[in-house]
Amino acid sequence: MNSTRGPQVLSRDPFAIAFTKNFILVGLWFSLSYINATVVATFFSNPAFYEDPRYILFIHTVLNDAVQLTISVALFVVSYIYYTINVSICCIFLLVAVFTTRNTPVSLASMAVERYIAVCLPLRHAQICTVHRTYLLIGLTWFICVVPDVTDLFVTLATEPLTFFQSSVFCLRQNVFKDHMLLYKRQAFDALYFLLVFLTLVYTYLRVLFAARAITVQKASAQRARNTILLHVAQLLMCLLSYVSPSVEVVLNVLFPSYILEMRYANYLIVYIMPRFLSPIIYGVRDQRFCKYLKRYFVSNRCKTNARVDNQHEEN
Repeated sequence: MNSTRGPQVLSRDPFAIAFTKNFILVGLWFSLSYINATVVATFFSNPAFYEDPRYILFIHTVLNDAVQLTISVALFVVSYIYYTINVSICCIFLLVAVFTTRNTPVSLASMAVERYIAVCLPLRHAQICTVHRTYLLIGLTWFICVVPDVTDLFVTLATEPLTFFQSSVFCLRQNVFKDHMLLYKRQAFDALYFLLVFLTLVYTYLRVLFAARAITVQKASAQRARNTILLHVAQLLMCLLSYVSPSVEVVLNVLFPSYILEMRYANYLIVYIMPRFLSPIIYGVRDQRFCKYLKRYFVSNRCKTNARVDNQHEEN
C-alpha cells in the first residue's frame, strides 16, 4: 500500500502485489456492502422498525459505516491509480471520512444509552425514547462530530493560497490540513470524545449487568442488552486502534523496515475494515426480531428469483 502516514513517500508496490491487495480490499467492500444493503432493505421493508428507536439508531450506524467504508476504500484504490489528486476533491473525501469515523463511537454510545433505559427504566422507556427524540439525537451526534473538524477547512482556507487548492497531493489529512495547531486540536478532541464514549459504555454496561442480576421477570432480555453493550465496547476498542496504530506502525517500521508496505496494509484492514463487520452482526444476526425479518427478506427474494426463472422458461 502507498504511504498512509506522515509526508508523502514514493514507495510503491509492484503491480501484481498492488492488484492482489486491491482485489482483496474491494472484495471485502463488496461483501460488507451486500450485508449492509440487505440489512437496510430489511429495515425499510418493515414499517414496524420505523417506530422503534433501537432500530432507527442501528440503521443510522449501518449507513454511517457504509459511507465511511466506501470513502475509505475509494481513497485507497485511487491512491494506487492516480497517487495524487486535486486538493479540493481530497478535502471533500477527507472531511466525509473524518465525520463518519468520528460519528461511529458517538453512535455506539447513543445505542448503549437506549439499551440502558430499556432495561433499567422500562416504565419510562416509551416516554423518553420517542421517535422524534431519536432523530433529534441523531442530528445532535452529527453536529458534535462535524463542528470540531469542519474548522480545519476554515483554517486552511484562511492560511493557504488559492493555488494550493488547485494543486495535487497524496490524499492524507496531514498533507491538506497542515497547520500544527490543528493536529493538537484534533488529538485533544479525539481524547475527549473517546473518553466520554468509553465512560458511557462502561457505566451503561455495569448498570445493565446489575439490573440483569436483580430482576427475574425479564432476565433474558437484560442479559442480551448487557451482551450487546459489551460488543459495543469491543467495537469501540477496535475503533480506538486507529488512534494508537500510527505509533505502533512507527515502532514496527523500525523493527521490520523490509515489510513496511505489508504492515500498513494489514493495519488498514484490521483498524478500518474489520470493525465495520460488527454492527450488522450485533443487531442483524444476534437480534431475534430483526433476524426473523432478515430471513423472510432472503426467502422472499429467493422466491421472486425462482418465479422469474420459471416465467422465463415458460416463455421459451
